[in-house]
Amino acid sequence: MKQGSVRFVFIFSLLSMALMLFGLGWTIQNQFFSGDAGSSRMEEVEPAGEAATSIKGKFVVALGDSLTRGTGDDSGKGYIGYLVEELQMKTEEKITLQNFGVKGYRSGQLLNQIQQAEIQRQVKNADYILITIGGNDLFQGGQTLLEMNSEKITQARKAYLDNLQKILKGLRSLNEGAVIFHIGLYNPFIDLNDSALTTQIVRDWNHETSRLLDQDQKAIYVPTFDLFQLSVNDYLYSDKFHPNAEGYKLIAERVASLITW
Repeated sequence: MKQGSVRFVFIFSLLSMALMLFGLGWTIQNQFFSGDAGSSRMEEVEPAGEAATSIKGKFVVALGDSLTRGTGDDSGKGYIGYLVEELQMKTEEKITLQNFGVKGYRSGQLLNQIQQAEIQRQVKNADYILITIGGNDLFQGGQTLLEMNSEKITQARKAYLDNLQKILKGLRSLNEGAVIFHIGLYNPFIDLNDSALTTQIVRDWNHETSRLLDQDQKAIYVPTFDLFQLSVNDYLYSDKFHPNAEGYKLIAERVASLITW
């Protein structure tokens, strides 16, 4: 083979390998930040101004169900994404977010999740811990509405509260100083038949959750029922269960108003 041909093959091989490594790197990054159920999403929001580079910043850990994942928001931000944007307008500090929300999670699954080593490592470093949980325990894929069995609802609420108490205890054992925010439930079925009954069920659920949160001075219950009450369909996604982008923005604004630096 001529020397020129050897040089050509060598250069072509180097370019091919570089292209392959680039593709592999892109694939790994895309998988890590894709936000699929069961994965985590980490975002860093850089502050404006050179002076902010010397500031440590704040670390936010988000746990819970599809509301934490942002299901129903076409942008994929959910209330967590909009919350970070709201907070970044209040401070020059860098805000780092780790999102561990999983679509479909119930309180028992979240209780198991916080036993994982990686979750515990992140929780230990958190300044703020955000939680959405309980909607799937209560509504159970619509089964609650079909049966309207008060005994089963009571049993579900007791099991949920027991799990939530253990979740809060577990989080606090890992991090004594973080402020924990628990986002309450709204009633996506308030415009349907038996709305008075479903409203009472959700209100009782929220009341008991709030009472449990009151036992921890650094745990805050965040109500959302009133945000959706008067015009629920304006703030729901097409599935008539999850919030749309505007609904998530309402939740984000409510949480942001409670966070102080």
